[in-house]
Amino acid sequence: MASFSLDPHQHTLKKTVSCSGVGLHSGDTVNLSIRPAAENSGILFYRTDLDDKNGIPAHMDKVVDTRLATTIADKEMQISTTEHIMAALRSFGVDNANIEIDGTEVPIMDGSAAPFTLLLKRAGLKKQNAMRKVLRITKEISFTSGDTTIKILPHNGFKVSSEIYFEDSFIDKQAYSLDLSAENFSKEISQARTFGYVEQVEELWENGLAQGGNLDNVIAIHWDRKSILNEGGLRFSDEFIRHKVLDLVGDLALMGCPILGHVIASKSGHTQHLGFMKAMVEATDCWEIVELNACKNHSKLHQVALSTKAMGGQIIPFFVPQHIRPEYNIATVSC
Repeated sequence: MASFSLDPHQHTLKKTVSCSGVGLHSGDTVNLSIRPAAENSGILFYRTDLDDKNGIPAHMDKVVDTRLATTIADKEMQISTTEHIMAALRSFGVDNANIEIDGTEVPIMDGSAAPFTLLLKRAGLKKQNAMRKVLRITKEISFTSGDTTIKILPHNGFKVSSEIYFEDSFIDKQAYSLDLSAENFSKEISQARTFGYVEQVEELWENGLAQGGNLDNVIAIHWDRKSILNEGGLRFSDEFIRHKVLDLVGDLALMGCPILGHVIASKSGHTQHLGFMKAMVEATDCWEIVELNACKNHSKLHQVALSTKAMGGQIIPFFVPQHIRPEYNIATVSC
């Protein structure tokens, strides 16, 4: 198997970084900190405004709502709009981090992942001793829902290709493809902002939603469908599809570990992303979990015994349905 550029070691942050912003729907000020975390702990969200000190794992099985953003929850704790910060964490290779937040929403910031990208650059990455486990696609997996199609193909890296179709001529048809790396994400995708038609934003306001939405954090497409209301215009001529790719990367980060594969999506959104992840989980003959070693080879995990702390809590319960989990030993490879 050919080598690829993914570092074989897990990483966390060198130091804690923090920011403040408004929640898109509540309009409330939210304070957020991203802290270093122990190896094999994954990404965990903590609500500092609640008495419950348990964290919410950033995993697909915790998703409870996908209507306007991706929302995860555990018991009474809930965190919405996880996709932008998760996209930044995955793209920069952060495997383990504790995210503390004193509200129900990750702050929308400027509507993109760029502010979180800057935070991660400021924090820096710390290499950990534990080796990365990755989900490697071995056969094509396809998902269809209405006019949405998403599939993933074997690929020696992580690539995302997406296309959108809108009836108005301003957006029309757009397509974009990205080989994910920290540099590519930062330059090509992170600055792309969320968007909507101005009358949709007004309707959300009337229904008590998007109270924090304004022209500083949402691209508002004019009623005439020929321009946007934001001063300064678009950051990219195809900013709309770039943001869709950003959302897709962030949602797929909820699989719990890096993916080796090429994702191809058409007309997809948060709801379809969750459906696709569920389809991936069920297609157990189309993927394998592999562990990287120091010489960047793959060590196939035929499976991990459920008692293995290194992965039991982070990956296996979320990838493999309970009724089809066999117990295997970890295969080892030496350089």
